[in-house]
Amino acid sequence: MIRNIARTTLVLTLAAALLMLAGCGGKQVTRVDVEEEIDLSGEWNDVDSQKVSAALTSQITMSPWVEDFRAEEGKKPYLIVGEVRNKTSEHIAVKTFIADLERNFINGARVRVVASAEERDQIRMERADQQEFSSVETMKQWGLEKGADFMLIGEINMIIDQEGGDAVKYYQVDAYLVDLEDNTKVWAGFEKLKKFVGKSKYKS
Repeated sequence: MIRNIARTTLVLTLAAALLMLAGCGGKQVTRVDVEEEIDLSGEWNDVDSQKVSAALTSQITMSPWVEDFRAEEGKKPYLIVGEVRNKTSEHIAVKTFIADLERNFINGARVRVVASAEERDQIRMERADQQEFSSVETMKQWGLEKGADFMLIGEINMIIDQEGGDAVKYYQVDAYLVDLEDNTKVWAGFEKLKKFVGKSKYKS
C-alpha cells in the first residue's frame, strides 16, 4: 500500500515537472506599441510601407501639377490609385501599401480619391439594391459617380548585395501619375530605402 502511494506520488511529481518544462519551452507573446519599429527578417514590412507611402504622397501632392490643375479646372483633382507591381523576390502586401497611399492622399486633402474598381462594384450593388428597397427621398441616383482625372501606377524593385551571412537590400518604388484623358504623365518620382541585414556589426 505504501509502495503504491509512493509510486503514485512519484508519477504525479514527474507529470507536474514535465508540464512546467513544457510551459517554459512555449512561445511568449508580448504586445507592443503599433508605432514601434521592429524589423526581424530584414524584408519589406509595415514600417517600410508607411514610410514610403508617406514620402510618395508628399512628393505628389506638393508637386506643381496640383496647382496647375486647380488653376485650369477650378477644382481639386480626382485621383485613383491603380496597380503597384511587386517586382521583388519577396512577398509584399501591395494592398496594404495602396491603402497607405490612399489614406495619406485623403487625409492630406490636396486631392480627392476615387474608389477602386473592386470597391465600385460593391458600391454599385448597394446602389442597385437601393433602387428597389429604399425610399425615393434617400435612394442614390445612377450616373453621378466622379470620374478620376489621374491614375497613380508604380512598381517596387529590389537589389541585393550579399556576402556570406550579410546582405544589403536596396528597395526602390517608382511611381507615375497619368492623365486619364490623354495618357500624359504629369508626375514621375521614386522613393528608396536601404537595409543592412546580418550578424556582423555594420560600420558606416
